[in-house]
Formats: sequence, C-alpha cells, structure tokens
Amino acid sequence: MDSLREGWFSEFSTLWPGQCMSLKVKEVLFHEKSKFQDVLVFESENYGNVLVLDGVIQCTERDEFSYQEMITHLPLNSHPNPKKVLVVGGGDGGVIREVVKHPEVESVTQCEIDEKVIEVSKKYLPYMSSGFLSPKLTQHIGDGFVFMEQHHNEFDVIITDSSDPVGPAAALFEKSYYELMKKALRPGGIVCTQGECLWLHLDLIKTMKDFCQTLYPVVDYGYCTIPTYPSGQIGFTLCSLSPDTNFREPVRQWTKAQKKELQLKYYNAAIHRAAFVLPEFALQRLEMEGESPEARVNGGREDAQGTNGVKEDNS
Repeated sequence: MDSLREGWFSEFSTLWPGQCMSLKVKEVLFHEKSKFQDVLVFESENYGNVLVLDGVIQCTERDEFSYQEMITHLPLNSHPNPKKVLVVGGGDGGVIREVVKHPEVESVTQCEIDEKVIEVSKKYLPYMSSGFLSPKLTQHIGDGFVFMEQHHNEFDVIITDSSDPVGPAAALFEKSYYELMKKALRPGGIVCTQGECLWLHLDLIKTMKDFCQTLYPVVDYGYCTIPTYPSGQIGFTLCSLSPDTNFREPVRQWTKAQKKELQLKYYNAAIHRAAFVLPEFALQRLEMEGESPEARVNGGREDAQGTNGVKEDNS
C-alpha cells in the first residue's frame, strides 16, 4: 500500500498486522532510496519533522526524547563508570546527544551503516543531531558486525539503536550479535538494545531474553511509552557482564537542577525504576515462574534503594 496518500502518512507493516499509525503531512521534505533503505522525512501537522525508514516511523520531533533518553540513561546510569561508549545505529543522533551529557563518558563511537540517515538528520532534525558536534564523538560508517569483530574488550557500554528486525537491522536481533557485543565489552560492561513492543512482539522478546541469559549473568527488560511507536510503547533489552549489576536501581541520580540543565523531558530515577515493572501478561511470559512480586520490583534484592541508599526527590 502507498504510505503517502491524500495528505496523510500511514505506517503499514507485517510486524503489526491489522493496525497502523497515521500522521497528517504538511510537507514532504526529503524522499530518496539510499544504498540500504527508503528514507523519508516529512513535516507533520502535530509532531514536527518525522524520519521514516522503509515505511516505519523512526522518530518525531515531538516525542523522540522518551525513547532517546531511556535507551541511553537506563544503561549508563546502571554502570558505575561508563568511560567508553559504542552506539550501533542511531543515525538520527538522539542517542549521541544523550550519551555526551554524562561527564563520566570520555569517548563515544558511533557505527552507522547508512550515511544517508546521518546526512538528512543533520539537515532536518537539528536538535536530535546536535550531539554530532561533540568532541567526544568518533563516527564510523559501516556494518556493526564487522566493526565489533575488530574491537574486543574495548567498551564499557554498547547501545544498539536499531530499526525493527527486517532489512539491514534483522541481524541485530540474533544471538550471534550479542556474542559479538560480549567480546567487545570491557569487564563489567553493559549492553542495551532496542527491544520491540510487549503488545506485539512478546515471543521475539522471550526468545531474545532466553539466549541472552546463556551469555550474560544479568539480563533484564524495561520499557517506556511513546505515542508514535506501534501500540505506543517500546522496550529495551539490557545485559551486564557483572553479576552485581541491578538494572532496576540507578547508581547515580540527578538533582532537579541537574535534570533541568541536562534538558531531560522523560527520564528521572523514579521512571528508571518503574521501567522494569511489567504488566502481568508480560511477567508470565518473560519472568521465571514462581518469582515473587517483591523480587520483580526490587530486582531480586531486599534493599530497593540499591547501593547508594538514596531516593530521589522528584518534586
């Protein structure tokens, strides 16, 4: 079906059969096939500029902060000292923008396969792509598999900001990719990947969680809300090489003044904790049978305050 018709963009995909998201189009700003995928940018009526890859919405200016902040700050605020970060994908620049907000981060490397996405994001998504100006950033245009085969024991945190498991991103949802990330991590390293939607892809999420548990001592799954992603929700698969990692309690927290300075619009310590509180249908499919509700909330620990024993005031 034609995704652009009579002034509307409609997101059709076999990944969410029988439903679609539609946005009213003010103006098509860019539309071209790159070496890897169909790239579309349009100005919408209510959501600002919108980036679409192969007919699927990747981000909008109105709600992108939800996904970008959570896929970044969940892993970085679960690592005690994330000095060196790798971002696979993320051509719109939003994850880079959030990563470089952390003073602990000394360097961030981006490996993006499609240079055209970076190019159009710089032009049409200036706030998202602002992180590209950071002196901490080194960009590499190429395949994430090939890149990590050449970089072992190098990164504290790896964030995979990928599109859905079709086309060039399909391999990023397979066990072999998680094996490569494991080799690329330093001791105690953490990975965080785009984890699809609980309402639509629970079987895929279960499969990924099961094979991740054969590779990493700590595996967890969180999510956030975002209106322009399918079913209004997107998740994150998190894995750690350290058995002491508790993803459900941030190791550092920001004051109200710091959050304002960092221009955070979604993430805070309470949202960090809440991201891992799953609805019952998901728990029954993903969690170990017989796990107590208290363990689900506290990450299996009696002390819900974690190692620092400080609760944030979110007033």
